[in-house]
Amino acid sequence: MKKLKKISFIILSLFALIAISIFGYTKYKKPSYDGKVALQNISKNTTVYFDDFGVPHIYADTQKDAMTVLGYVHAQDRLWQMELMRRIAPGRLSELFGSKALPNDKFFAGIGIDENSEKAIAELDKNSETYILANAYLDGINQFIENGKTPLEFELVGVEKEKYTLKDVYNIFGFMSFSFAMAQKTDPLLTDIRDKFGMDYLKDFGIDGSLGKTQLKSYKGLEAKPNRAVLKSNDYAEISKSVASLLDNSPIPPFIGSNSWVIGAQKTKNGKVIFANDPHIGFSQPCTWYEAHIVTPDYEIYGYYLAGTPFPLLGHNRNYAYGLTMFENDDLDLFQEEENPENTNQYKTIEGFKNYSIRKKIIKVKDSASVTLNIKESIHGPIMNGLLTTLTLQKPIAMSWIYTQQKNQILQAVHALSHSKNVNDFYNGVSLIHAPGLNVMYGDAQNNIAWITSGKLYKLDKSVNGNFIMNGANGIDDKREFLPFSKNPSAINPTWNYVYSSNNQPEAIDNYLYPGYYLPQDRAKRIDGLLAPKNDWTSTDVQKMILDNTSSVAPSLVANWLNTIDKKTTNSNEKAALEILKKWNGSNNRNEVAPTIYTKWLFCYLKNTFQDELGKDNFNAFLGTHIIKQTIAGQSQNETSPWWDNLETKDKKETRSEILSQSFKEAIVALEKQLETDMSAWTWNKVHTLEHKHPLGKVVALRGYFNVGTYEVDGTNEVINNLIFPMTEDGIYKVTAGPSTRRIIDFSDVENSVSILPTGQSGVPTSPHYKDQAEMYAQGKFRKMKMNKKEIIATSSKLVFVPKK
Repeated sequence: MKKLKKISFIILSLFALIAISIFGYTKYKKPSYDGKVALQNISKNTTVYFDDFGVPHIYADTQKDAMTVLGYVHAQDRLWQMELMRRIAPGRLSELFGSKALPNDKFFAGIGIDENSEKAIAELDKNSETYILANAYLDGINQFIENGKTPLEFELVGVEKEKYTLKDVYNIFGFMSFSFAMAQKTDPLLTDIRDKFGMDYLKDFGIDGSLGKTQLKSYKGLEAKPNRAVLKSNDYAEISKSVASLLDNSPIPPFIGSNSWVIGAQKTKNGKVIFANDPHIGFSQPCTWYEAHIVTPDYEIYGYYLAGTPFPLLGHNRNYAYGLTMFENDDLDLFQEEENPENTNQYKTIEGFKNYSIRKKIIKVKDSASVTLNIKESIHGPIMNGLLTTLTLQKPIAMSWIYTQQKNQILQAVHALSHSKNVNDFYNGVSLIHAPGLNVMYGDAQNNIAWITSGKLYKLDKSVNGNFIMNGANGIDDKREFLPFSKNPSAINPTWNYVYSSNNQPEAIDNYLYPGYYLPQDRAKRIDGLLAPKNDWTSTDVQKMILDNTSSVAPSLVANWLNTIDKKTTNSNEKAALEILKKWNGSNNRNEVAPTIYTKWLFCYLKNTFQDELGKDNFNAFLGTHIIKQTIAGQSQNETSPWWDNLETKDKKETRSEILSQSFKEAIVALEKQLETDMSAWTWNKVHTLEHKHPLGKVVALRGYFNVGTYEVDGTNEVINNLIFPMTEDGIYKVTAGPSTRRIIDFSDVENSVSILPTGQSGVPTSPHYKDQAEMYAQGKFRKMKMNKKEIIATSSKLVFVPKK
């Protein structure tokens, strides 16, 4: 017995020792937030104050010193995230994760971002401030790689650290730009529907722009200052499913949507501009943005940085603020090529057959042989067959993308946005971005406000519809009339004294509606409806508005649907559900029952309406497009829509009332099974939750260590507090995307402007700032973006970087 106790004691001691060792080792990985670090290539001591949420406030003698230090502190908090970000575009994830990452790598290596990055760097002015500062930032990253602590993920995955280069920066921007493109998910699906069922089935989709009722109003000309110039027959759906799967399974989440509005001085209580922005991006851990505040004698910026990029995409200082939403314009087209039947290395053009160019790419695969890609390219772009591994089409499909075809000045553009002196500078900076299409929002201390779209816009021939896969051989479908930047939609100091964007359709320019994959009017209508009547806005008001959970469309939609229900045939639970929906104002708070009933009814209606034609897989792909969101309001009220008829019932033709009524009854039965018969238990928080997932959190044993959450959250799809989820059969709505930050800058009190991140500043699990904002975010709280040096010093730890001798 004593021997058994002794053995047990030894085993427990060993376990305790192992646990202590692991705990101590992971603690050792924590970033350094105080002390001294010797750094090469800085001219003088540079002090970094890490505030109570881990935001570095960098006080330097020169911008170059500040950028070197920024690179170092960014890397010590986010090096693993940087590693993932730089590997996607060149197709290098398989080196980390093995063959399961090969589909992603084949696709991204094939579409040419890496080659475009090389070309952009060759054309970059090596004496420019942009080049010098970007390389200083990279120098800081590389010094951390050489001297700092290796993130735990590197050791778990088994990857060697590599120095960062300017091509990594461009590749990161390239992936970001591709994640905006909706065409690759939508065009093949629409083409498939057209070819199988005819154009009548597409009338409900509003692809002619007819559903964009709440359109952004362009306005150029009203000046804030007198001296400012006026600113002038195959299953194509395979492609959609393939690309959707790639983006959904990527370890780095895509950009999705966003809200932003800027309220002019005439509509604020304090007579100064108020700026608001919440870019919608897929949730991940660590979260998308890294905040940093830089102060030098000639420069100041409080910025939000993508991992591995030197200049912020969102930022503000005492003079101006800027942010972005997605324009959602169409800058990617797919072409079906016609190959020479006697020579598969040639394809047909209006000038005769031409040879494909061939680009060779080698993908290294962990624990397996390397894969060699021989990528065919036509005049339109790379051939997708073979790059999308699930694509079995016989005829070649080429991808034409503005980002890789036009001169790439993205680095110069982002530098310009973060170094502008006035609204004219800012406008010129936006003009350098040919892709992706963005709604870039601006407000300043001089009471200027602006919405400016980026992107190289073009018109197709009137006979061509860019929503479908186009003919690569006829010489008509690929004709483009490129437009000058002055034709990009914008509103600069409009007479209505506010600007906003929620990814909705801009109004026509010269009687031309720019084609795109815009989101429905729901958020835009709500934002416009709140902004227009009120003329005494404060920062507190805007904080409440950015958390608004009320749908501007759902209540009227439900009221219309309720008319299809025969009250005589309803049971007690169905009657109770109808009464709840009848009184619903469209709010989606966690303690409410109505959004649970509505969302389930909505899913059942969509499934019963569209799945019989599309099939299960294509229906699920359809749910992942913006088109479905545009379609709901119009189609669900269209008595004559051909989609109502269930093709699986050969002996009858279903009507709108039958489908909506059937869907309602199915929804109630499903909720009774999923939750319980007591309807008071059907609250939104039971089904609408958020977990911030780390790429290694997919390993069950590591999930609790790396992932953050789960949290019950308010909001839903297409309200201002846009907490986005895929609609699923099981009725569990796991939030996958939403506000990547909520920022509000009040120019009457810049030093008390507020923000929040979904989790925290650091990507190191043992850092106190790994998840210190997660609970606040879920509860709709904010924290200060500090700019007052005295306040910063009083609430911060201090890390001093000294020149290395």
